[in-house]
Amino acid sequence: MSFIDREQELKFLTSEYSRKGSSLVILYGRRRNGKTTLIKEFMKDKKGLYFLSSEEDEMNNLENFKNRIYETYEIDVKPEIKSFDDAFKFLIKIDKKPLIIIDEFQYLTMSNQAFASIFQRIWDLYLEKTNSKIILCGSYIRMMEEQTLNYSSPLYGRRTGQIKLKQIRFQDYNKFYKSFDKKKLVEYYAVTGGVPKYIELFNKEKDIFKAIEKNILNKNSFLYEEPEFLLKNEVKDVGTYFSIIKVIATGASKLSEIAEKLNVKQTGLTNYLKTLIEIEIIRREVPITDTNPEKSKKSIYKINDNFIRFWFRFIYPHRDQIEMGNTEYVLNIIKRNFIDNHVSYVYEDICREMMLTDKKIHVDKVGKWWDKNDEIDVVGIDNKHKVLYLGECKYTKKKMNVSILNELKRKSEKIVEFKDYKKVYCLFSINGFDTDLLKAEKNDKNVILSSS
Repeated sequence: MSFIDREQELKFLTSEYSRKGSSLVILYGRRRNGKTTLIKEFMKDKKGLYFLSSEEDEMNNLENFKNRIYETYEIDVKPEIKSFDDAFKFLIKIDKKPLIIIDEFQYLTMSNQAFASIFQRIWDLYLEKTNSKIILCGSYIRMMEEQTLNYSSPLYGRRTGQIKLKQIRFQDYNKFYKSFDKKKLVEYYAVTGGVPKYIELFNKEKDIFKAIEKNILNKNSFLYEEPEFLLKNEVKDVGTYFSIIKVIATGASKLSEIAEKLNVKQTGLTNYLKTLIEIEIIRREVPITDTNPEKSKKSIYKINDNFIRFWFRFIYPHRDQIEMGNTEYVLNIIKRNFIDNHVSYVYEDICREMMLTDKKIHVDKVGKWWDKNDEIDVVGIDNKHKVLYLGECKYTKKKMNVSILNELKRKSEKIVEFKDYKKVYCLFSINGFDTDLLKAEKNDKNVILSSS
């Protein structure tokens, strides 16, 4: 698969490599997000040492690191190297500008809890005053942050830059699926969620349900157990986290609702929810108009990852059927509920992204708004020009009609915090708009219709 949507990250790595003196870059993010692909692209025209750490003990990792040095630099007369200190001292002796990439750095800190301190000493004593270019990569988000970025980390203050590699944006999906129309792009994004490895797998099928059957319902596919694998890398009590994610996937969003469904106290959930937010499985949302989001009593929790949301909505509750070979039964459930219970919600996220990246308008932030009785799917705030953009999203077979605009205007009157802002109404519909709505846009410059 071609190199897409990582141009900024590649440019940053190149600038770090070209800068005078040493550089230490932390590159991290969830598995399958393309960290290794980014590194390979970066190293295309450079000589460098790439080392993949393993879950072996420290001495085995050291032995493997030594061998990578010998292979990379074609060393025939091998010096005695008894420690990582010796290894890095040797590297800066034979190379005036060594490029060293340590992938899955967290395994070294797992095999020796003091390794972050060891590497700090190596950096301070041997690497900082040289032209060394070091990249530490990792897939365990929490551990990488704790060991390399947090204030309590021995490496705190040493890094010259960091990249938290995110998933591919929807606006770049047409670069992967060039023959797809907008509907297909939305459906594929609703399952693959911008993870490059998932995109690559699904790119081989032109029908979304065949792709799901082949790559997720198949017990031999790695995606069948992918969420379990991802969580095991980040947390210990996987069962409890699974239970929490499952109830959120089935519609519980308030803390009280989640606690009630799990039959536990709300106070017993806060640490689990905090952890799931840290590893980017879920997100906490508050109405965009809330002036004190941290203390908001209107907060809700949503699954942040499209694939995780899909898996817990359709796969996890029916694994017994899949294990028994009844994949057709599960596939039919997915087909019946795919649009209304999954894609339509993802489409709202896409519309918020579209508003945030639309070059024709300027918004400081985008979110949604709700109260006890109503909600507005998309709200963008432009404080500079005092404009409030209000949007509704519909992923249905029918064309959107003018009643949606009238209802949006009614609900907008409830947002009293921005009563002196001009209101612009943005309507998003995957299947277009009826004649009356098209006339409304023509006659009112504060109405914007989007089906692209």
